[in-house]
Amino acid sequence: MKKIEAIIRPSKLKSIQNGLKSIDIPCITVIPVSGSGLQKTYTKIYRGTEQSLSLQNRILIICVVSDENLEKCIDKILEFGSDGEVGDGKIFVYNVEDAIRMSTKVRGKKAIL
Repeated sequence: MKKIEAIIRPSKLKSIQNGLKSIDIPCITVIPVSGSGLQKTYTKIYRGTEQSLSLQNRILIICVVSDENLEKCIDKILEFGSDGEVGDGKIFVYNVEDAIRMSTKVRGKKAIL
């Protein structure tokens, strides 16, 4: 099993979510985050004054998938989340040793299906 963490633009969330559902990966966790990467700072007008901001608002998507679904999941995130520009985001992949569905106590691959 693999855990995928994808940091994406907020505007891409709905299309990525629909893309993942189309390949039978409906279970995701979504967390609003902010951070900085290769993008430069930008200015924003707040209450009449110009402020320089270095942190961008992004969305962190987390999903745990079987090894067989890993590449399909990554491909969908890239397809629907990338414009080919700086600031599109990042995808991280981690190994998952075990998963347990708390309601039924089912373990392993069956817990994420």
